[in-house]
Amino acid sequence: MKTNYLFSSLLAAAILFAGCEADDTADIVINVDGNGNGSPVVGTELKGTYTSDLTLQAGQEYSLTDALVMAPNTKLTIPAGTVIKAANGANAYVAISQGAEIDAQGTATNPIIFTSAAASPAAGDWGGLIILGKAPINSTSGSATSTSEIGALPYGGGDASDYSGVIKYVRVEYSGGAADGQSENNGFSFYGVGNGTVVDHIQAYKGKDDGVEFFGGTVNVSFISVIDAEDDSVDWTEGFSGTLNNVYIQHGAAHDKGIEADGYNTDIGNNSNPVYFSAPNVRNLTIVGQGNTPDTEAVRLRAGTQGIFTNVSITGFEEGFDLDGDMGNSPTGQGVVDDKLQVNDVLFTNVTTKMKNDTAFEFTIADFISGDGDGTGTDYTTWSSGWTK
Repeated sequence: MKTNYLFSSLLAAAILFAGCEADDTADIVINVDGNGNGSPVVGTELKGTYTSDLTLQAGQEYSLTDALVMAPNTKLTIPAGTVIKAANGANAYVAISQGAEIDAQGTATNPIIFTSAAASPAAGDWGGLIILGKAPINSTSGSATSTSEIGALPYGGGDASDYSGVIKYVRVEYSGGAADGQSENNGFSFYGVGNGTVVDHIQAYKGKDDGVEFFGGTVNVSFISVIDAEDDSVDWTEGFSGTLNNVYIQHGAAHDKGIEADGYNTDIGNNSNPVYFSAPNVRNLTIVGQGNTPDTEAVRLRAGTQGIFTNVSITGFEEGFDLDGDMGNSPTGQGVVDDKLQVNDVLFTNVTTKMKNDTAFEFTIADFISGDGDGTGTDYTTWSSGWTK
């Protein structure tokens, strides 16, 4: 991208710049007022990279017209009830860089909403919300960082308790636009986010790509709602090891997996030393499909992922759990053998095949699943009231 500078009055000066290399994002605008603080371009328009704190106003509706990036050592504060409407496709997204913070605390009666500015909104109208932290990932060695697919921003490191802020009662709608026809945003993207970060009550609604995706990290998230994601509803990779508690997934007509779980990033291989795989805990999970039609999978487990699933309800799929892997670099079945990949208390309704083993390891369904028929899933009716669609 080119580098351009535009100076206006002492009260408002705008600097337009971008990096030296071509990437998938639009030129980034830094807006600087007379005090050297980032500020919206015109009225309630939001875009640019902010090098100091940005606080939005309660009850105000904002227009996101390009990438909004919070630089390290800054804080984005979004009050309850704020609505941010995004335009201009995948180049409109919000990214919280490593070392920056977000304080987005909605309430059950006054959630924070990121949505499309289109008159007739649809999946993929804009990007999504991206959080980048310094917690461990297994796509690099030691404390080295990797680079995000959207925005080319660094993430990962050695701080499992890294803090990126607070996100509560936040809904992201019509996200998932593709930056270059291939690199698609998710509703919520957590890149190497640490468990010092507080995340609860989040909804991804009608997104074109994944609803919520975890690229490594240790963040714990409670009360996740994903409705009508056109790709995977929840996705993890790169050694994610947090806890997901109370998860509700409902498929629409266009969808892929309820959960797609990778032990490492299959696009680049498992480069960690020593090798470790994703190993989250998932508790109180409900996945509602469209029926047990061919090629529908509620949960796909692959690339060596581990994980413990407790209290699960799966309705309307050909396959409940599909385990893929081999005896080499993707030893998903080894997790079952070692009791590191297990399902405890599950209810299958209108599911043709409860478990499919494509791992090359030999084990029975009883080795993988205990408490068949004992699951109830999450009590979505109770905790979703007032703030979800």
